[in-house]
Amino acid sequence: MFSKSDLRGIVNSMGLVFGDIGTSPIYTLTVIFLLTRPTEVHVIGVLSLIIWTLITLVTVEYAWLAMSLGKKGEGGTIVLKELLVPLIKSGRNVAFITLLAYIGISFLVGDGVITPAISILSAVEGLRIIPEFQDIGQEAIMLIAGIIAVALFSIQSKGTEKITWIFGPVMLLWFASLAFSGIASIFSTPGVIRAINPYYAISFLLNNGLTGFFVLSEVILCATGGEALYADMGHLGRESILKAWRLVFSALVLNYLGQGAFIIRNPESKNILFEMMNQQAEVIYIPFLILSITATIIASQAMISGMFSIVYQGITTRIIPMLKIDYTSGKLRSQIYIGAVNWLLLISVLFMIFEFRDSHKLAAAYGLAVTGTMSITGLMMTLIFYLNGRMFRSFVSLLVTVIDVVFLLSNTYKIPHGGYWSIVIAAIAFSLIIIYTSGQKKLYELMNPMKIGDFLEKYKQVYARENKISGTALFFARDINYVPRYISNVMFENNIIYEDNIFISIVKCESPFGVKSSFAKDLAKGLRVFEINVGYMEVIDVVQILKEKGIQEKTIFYGIEDILTSNLIWRAFSVIKKLSPSFVQFYKLPSDKLHGVLTRFEM
Repeated sequence: MFSKSDLRGIVNSMGLVFGDIGTSPIYTLTVIFLLTRPTEVHVIGVLSLIIWTLITLVTVEYAWLAMSLGKKGEGGTIVLKELLVPLIKSGRNVAFITLLAYIGISFLVGDGVITPAISILSAVEGLRIIPEFQDIGQEAIMLIAGIIAVALFSIQSKGTEKITWIFGPVMLLWFASLAFSGIASIFSTPGVIRAINPYYAISFLLNNGLTGFFVLSEVILCATGGEALYADMGHLGRESILKAWRLVFSALVLNYLGQGAFIIRNPESKNILFEMMNQQAEVIYIPFLILSITATIIASQAMISGMFSIVYQGITTRIIPMLKIDYTSGKLRSQIYIGAVNWLLLISVLFMIFEFRDSHKLAAAYGLAVTGTMSITGLMMTLIFYLNGRMFRSFVSLLVTVIDVVFLLSNTYKIPHGGYWSIVIAAIAFSLIIIYTSGQKKLYELMNPMKIGDFLEKYKQVYARENKISGTALFFARDINYVPRYISNVMFENNIIYEDNIFISIVKCESPFGVKSSFAKDLAKGLRVFEINVGYMEVIDVVQILKEKGIQEKTIFYGIEDILTSNLIWRAFSVIKKLSPSFVQFYKLPSDKLHGVLTRFEM
C-alpha cells in the first residue's frame, strides 16, 4: 500500500507531469480513424499499437531507461548532454553531441507551441455534443479556445504557486473518469481486450502497408508528453513519478480500450471520447466537459512551466541569451517567470489555433517534434549506457531508438499538411542557439583576456603606487585564470583601485543542483577571489549569497560589449546581445552600485 507521503507525491505528479499525455485520449483515436476505416480488425490493431507505444516509448524509454540516469534525480535533454560530454574524448564527437542537444531543445520548443493549442481546442470542441451547441461555428470554438489561452498566459506573471495544489486532485479525478468510462464501455464489447497482444499491432502494420505506416504518425499522439516523466524528475522525485505512471498508464489503457469498444459499436462516431461519455451518462456530460477543459488547461500550464525551466537551463549552460527572470514564489526559487518566453509562446499558440482552425488539422502538425526529441533522447541514452559499460541497457535503448526513428519517419508524411510549422518553430529556436553560441565564442576570442600571471604582476605595481579608494569593489570574471579586458581597463588604464577588490566567479558544476560559495586563496594584497559553485539547474540569488558571506560592496564593475560588424550573422548576434538583459540585470544586482565599462569589438 502507499504511504501518506507516497500519495501526496503521486497526486502532485499527476498534476504537474501527466497533463499532456493524460489529455491525449481526447483526440488520439478520433484523428487516427480519419486515416483508416473503423472496422473491428482495424480497431483492435490500432488499440494494440497504442498500448505497445505507451509501453515501449513511455514505460521503457522514459520510465525505465531515462529515469535511471542522473545524479540527483534531474532530467531533460540538457542533462543528457551534460552526462554524455564528459564520457567522450574526441572534440569532434563532443561537437556532434552538443549539436544533437541543440536540435533536441529546439524540437521541445516546437512541441511546446502545439501542445496547448491542440489540447484546449480539442476540449472546447466537445461543446458540440451538447444539443444546444451542436451547430456552434468553428469561429466561436476558436474564439473560446483563444480566450482560454490568453487568460492562462496572462496569469503566469502572478505565479501559479497558490493554485498548483488543486492541479493534482483535478487530474486524479480526470484519470478516474477516464478509467471508469473505459471499463463501462469494455463490458459491452469485451473482445477489445485482445488488443493487449502485440500480435494485432504487428498484423495491422503488415496488412495495411503504407497506410499502416502513416497511421503510426497519429498513433504517436498517445505518447506526447511522455518526455515529461524524465524532464520533471528533479522537481518531484523518481519514485513519485514512477508510482503515479502505473496508475496513469492503467487509466489510459482502460480508456483507449473503452473508446475502441465504443467505435466498434458506433463506427460513424466523429468525436469518440465525448460521444462515449455522453452516451454513458448524459446527465454528467457537462461536468465532464468542464473537467476536460480544466485538464487541458493544467496540461498547458505544465508545458509553460516546463518551457520556463528549459530556457533557464539553456541560460545557465550559456546556450541561450540571458532573459529577464522574475521569481513568483517567496519559498520556491524554482518557481520562475520569463516574460519574453511567455508572450512569444502565447502569440505562437494563438497563431496555431487560428491557422489550423480545428484540432484534427492541428494533429496533422503534431508529432514531428515529439518523435524528433524521442529519437535524440534514445541515441544519447544508448551512448551513455554503452560508454558506462551497461551493455544490456544500451542494447534495449538502441532497439527503442530504432522504434523512435520509425515513428519519426512516419511523421514526415505530416510535413506538407502543417508539420512544417513544427520545423519552422524548431529552426528559429535552433538558429538563435547557434548564432548566440557561435557569437559568444567569437567574442571571447576577440576579448583577448589577460593571463592571471601577467595581470598580477601589473596589479601589484599599481596597487603599491596608486591612491586607493576606501571600501570594496566587485568584478565578475568567468574564469579567474583569464582576466577580462574590462577589469584591466578599470585598474590599469583608469587607475581605479579600491582597498578591497574581489573577483566574483560563478562556476557551473556538472551536477544539476547544489550551491556552494567560499573565498579562494588571496591572489595578492587587496585582491581576493570569491567562487560560487552552482548546479546548472539551480536558481540562485547572488545578492543574498554575497550578503550571507559578509561582503558589503561599495561598487560593482561589469563589462559591456559594443559590437561593430558588417557580417549578417554577427549583426544578428549583436541585436540579440542588445535585446538581452546584461549579466547584472539577470542576477538583479543593486543598480545604485553598478558601473558598466564599455569595450568596443569589431567582428
